[in-house]
Amino acid sequence: MGKNFQLTAIALTMTIGSLTACSGPSVKEKETTTPLQVTVSIVPQEYFVKRIGGDRVSVNTMIQPGTDPHTYEPKPEQLKTTAQSQAYFKIGVSLEDAWKDRLNSVNQQMLIVDTSQGVDKIPLTAEHNHDHDHSKEEKHQAGKNTLDPHIWLSPKRVKAQAETIYQTLAQLDPDQEAIYRANLEKFRQELDALDQEIRQNLAGIKNQKFMVFHPEWGYFAQDYGLEMIAIEIDGNEPSAAQLSQLIKQAKKENIKVIFTQPEFSQKTAETIAREIGGQVIPISAFAQNWSENLRQVSQKMATVLNQ
Repeated sequence: MGKNFQLTAIALTMTIGSLTACSGPSVKEKETTTPLQVTVSIVPQEYFVKRIGGDRVSVNTMIQPGTDPHTYEPKPEQLKTTAQSQAYFKIGVSLEDAWKDRLNSVNQQMLIVDTSQGVDKIPLTAEHNHDHDHSKEEKHQAGKNTLDPHIWLSPKRVKAQAETIYQTLAQLDPDQEAIYRANLEKFRQELDALDQEIRQNLAGIKNQKFMVFHPEWGYFAQDYGLEMIAIEIDGNEPSAAQLSQLIKQAKKENIKVIFTQPEFSQKTAETIAREIGGQVIPISAFAQNWSENLRQVSQKMATVLNQ
């Protein structure tokens, strides 16, 4: 009997152990393997967050490539995901102000983080982007509000954004802080290498001026010694008189290429290109692969500005 009892006890112990092993991870283990849910406004931010958070973070991106960020409205499924997010990373695009109350209402517990904090910003005004003649009142109105929001197109400014993202993820998930810190350092090295490569691509170009429809590339221009001439004026298509002035300016500056963005109208850029005997080349500020996109933009500009 004793021997049979021992065998029964051993079998029971093994069965319990087997059931425990099959029951899955403990609550604590589940918590450490469940990724953080965060929401961002634009695709480049998703790139930044994933570089630092890796598999520890699931990213809900509001504005997809090819969509005008000024008129975009979040879809119900995006708001549903936002309602489950632990943080929203702002960057300064107009959607954030327009939908601020709605985003807060779907998730009052969500941490709102401004990734533009600590970033050196430049003005976005007609006075800075055009050689057109503007009245003093027009210049005053244009300069009222307007810091350029396109801070994700400057690798050195992305460094400051990355630091804010790191700090937020470490705050939300302190057990993984060392991983986020290591990823941040690796991303900083990537940013330095990208910055150096862009500088090499644009070294020694003949013409520093380029024309683009929407004034997204001001920080990029400032960083790399270029001058952006924007067709769009204060968010509007140019008038007939302004269009004529742009054509004269393009001819004067020997500009042969007009850069356009898929999120905006191509019509005016095509008109200018016809008048100057030039061409239209698309570039995007919202590409999925942020670093490769900036690399390719610098290569395109180097080719065009050396003609």
